[in-house]
Amino acid sequence: MNKKITAMGIGIALLSGCATDPYTGQSSVSNMGKGAGIGAAVGAGAGTLFGGNDWKNAGLGALAGAAVGAGIGYYMDRQQQEMQQSLQGTGIEVQRTADNTLTLNMPSTSSVTFAFAKSDLSFDAQNALNSVAQVLTHYPDSTIMVAGHTDDVGSDADNQRLSEARANSVAYYLSQRGVNPMRISKQGLGESQPKVPNTNEANRAINRRVEISIIANPNAGANQQPQQQPQGYPQQQYPQQQQYPQQYPQQQYPQQQYPQQPYQQQYPQQGYPQQTYPQQGNPYYR
Repeated sequence: MNKKITAMGIGIALLSGCATDPYTGQSSVSNMGKGAGIGAAVGAGAGTLFGGNDWKNAGLGALAGAAVGAGIGYYMDRQQQEMQQSLQGTGIEVQRTADNTLTLNMPSTSSVTFAFAKSDLSFDAQNALNSVAQVLTHYPDSTIMVAGHTDDVGSDADNQRLSEARANSVAYYLSQRGVNPMRISKQGLGESQPKVPNTNEANRAINRRVEISIIANPNAGANQQPQQQPQGYPQQQYPQQQQYPQQYPQQQYPQQQYPQQPYQQQYPQQGYPQQTYPQQGNPYYR
């Protein structure tokens, strides 16, 4: 039974991450699925460290790890989608890696171009970076690495300084557009990591680039994981709670009738004879 729990945790993780790329139309395992699968495997291994029933602990660890990994994957899936939408038409490439890292490749053929031997940002480069900064501020649970690269024209020392200056320009501009500078690190790699051989001018234009790597934090997406049932498993139906009426009928009690007593008690009037007194010595009476 516990072996089934472990296998189910990893299986659910992979099934929940199947998605179709809206830009290529190809079905693939999304970052949510990759993160869930990696998290399940790591969680299963960590669960056995607590002793006792290794299979039981591994199963529980797999389920917990899958939940954490899926949350990070979903967080990066959403960020990638927004980044691709905001950068359409700029020539900036948004690439994915299995460890939940987004990489924005900005060759000199994209909107982020630099003049020869310069590190100043052009107007088009600033507009493109505005879109990048806007998405980055919406997803703060990540660190950002800005790396500058050059072609092989010039000395190694000059190219190293130029790559550092270009990385600094991009990092500084992002911080001026609301990205927390504490999230940003930067480095210049000179001509040491070309994407293609520097055999012609077209290839050199590809190698003259700035790359931005966005690395998810361990707690990324902790509160944003979608509550969805993995594909291939029936949804469990739970009985609904009994509904009670909000209004309760008022119970009618009969009113007791009491005899009406008169407010004023009538007493019989007694007649008393009026006493007549003789008029004595009154000169007015004749």
